[in-house]
Amino acid sequence: MSRIFGRITQLGYVVRDIRTEMQRWLDQGVGPWFYVHDVQTDNFIYRGAPSPMKMSVALANSGDLQIELIQPRNDAPSLYKEFLDSGREGLQHIAYWTDDFQGLYDKALELGYTVGHEGSIGGEKGRFAYLDTEQTFGHIIEISDTSGPKGQFFDYIRQVAAEWDGSEPIRGEIDKL
Repeated sequence: MSRIFGRITQLGYVVRDIRTEMQRWLDQGVGPWFYVHDVQTDNFIYRGAPSPMKMSVALANSGDLQIELIQPRNDAPSLYKEFLDSGREGLQHIAYWTDDFQGLYDKALELGYTVGHEGSIGGEKGRFAYLDTEQTFGHIIEISDTSGPKGQFFDYIRQVAAEWDGSEPIRGEIDKL
């Protein structure tokens, strides 16, 4: 438990082939996966400048811990692209969720953290920021607002995973995989 951020709620993996990675996790019994081929971000900002970044995302839970798979879908600047361009693939960030995003965001900046990229999904209550902590920790720290619909969706994913019987291992935009 971090006295600053709370408990780790998500592990985020940046991958080149999201389908293959979902299957690896399914082979370990983790699922079902909720897949979105074209995630719509609002106001995506990379290192202070707008970026037209596009990505696919898959989400599943292992207990209370959410696993996120991210595959960039274009060459627009992002920390995801930086990660892959450096020759790496795999764990890129750990995330902390909060119902007081602005308070945690301001606190992080006051403590000297810098934002590598940020944006929102689904409006103001879906904000996220990736703090550029890779040189310090070897990974990025994400803070994410879960006070709105995104938080409700994350709760739903956790509940479905807790009762999952192995059927429908991938849910969502399967036809776009």
